[in-house]
Amino acid sequence: MKDPVMLMMPLSLHLNSNPPQVRLKSENLAESPTSQHIFLHPQSQYFGKIYIGTPPQEFTVVFDTGSSNLWVPSVYCNSTACENHHRFSPSESSTFNSTEEPLSIQYGTGSMEGVLGYDTVSSIVDPDQIFGLSTQEPGNIFTYSEFDGILGLGYPSLAVDQATPVFDNMMNKHLVAQNLFSVYMNRHGPGSMLTLGAIDSSYYTGSLHWVPITVQGYWQFSVDRITVNGQVVACDGGCQAILDTGTSLLVGPSYDISNIQSVIGATQGQYGEFDIDCSSLSSMPTVVIHINGRQYPLPPSAYTIQMESVCTSGFQGDGSSQLWILGDVFIREYYSVFDRANNRVGLAKAV
Repeated sequence: MKDPVMLMMPLSLHLNSNPPQVRLKSENLAESPTSQHIFLHPQSQYFGKIYIGTPPQEFTVVFDTGSSNLWVPSVYCNSTACENHHRFSPSESSTFNSTEEPLSIQYGTGSMEGVLGYDTVSSIVDPDQIFGLSTQEPGNIFTYSEFDGILGLGYPSLAVDQATPVFDNMMNKHLVAQNLFSVYMNRHGPGSMLTLGAIDSSYYTGSLHWVPITVQGYWQFSVDRITVNGQVVACDGGCQAILDTGTSLLVGPSYDISNIQSVIGATQGQYGEFDIDCSSLSSMPTVVIHINGRQYPLPPSAYTIQMESVCTSGFQGDGSSQLWILGDVFIREYYSVFDRANNRVGLAKAV
């Protein structure tokens, strides 16, 4: 068995001048930490590198707390989405084992079908990490994405076909120093980081404040209310939210989001987006999310997405759900700790 570690995984921020709506919410190491760098995309997407197989085959993935499966494109897939990305070749890995079990996952803005197999991931876990090899990726969402696949960091109950998530495999094998991971998203991309097995205090100021998980599937918890200038504008009487690294924006019920758009002065454009006058940012209000008795302010600079001379709102309505999704718009402002040992999330002001 390997000694427990902290794994630091750099994340890069990739920006797309005309991206599709990105929403990856799934429908259905020990003594020292591991970190993975995360990278930024305009509607921002944060990605990192993993390696599967022996010898290792490289893939760019979204580390997604809104789902729990790991999958990458495979050589079995001839969809345009697969042909545009790196594809895993089982025949080129000496440690691959096939199950021939089918896999089908529906996301908020995309889907995949494939088969399940086992192999080594990033030399982090033993060769028995289960993952999906896509055989079909219909639609355009994955065709134009900068990432190859998705590594889910949600609870096991969210995993399709009861596949053991990567982080659970790491915990079960005592490969992480602590049974938690943390995420720092730099607004400008470089320096963003996913840390498996540790909390890095250099990425936040003040103290971490903890919020208990209410449902162990997504990283779900209770929100008290959302206010502007002391007045409740959404989530009146409380609501449920999830902390989701796989969603670019801050998503909520359509009625509540309409109230927020109106209060901040956003107007709906011809393509459904909500536009903001870039010159008015200094006079726009702060939106405050109240969680577990504490306030988490989002200033205009946090909830506005600026592309050259165009500014749009980082809030988006969802007419099909009452669940709020605190995506990258929120996580960029607040360093986030996902604590499986104590079933809670920790939040602190990001540097």
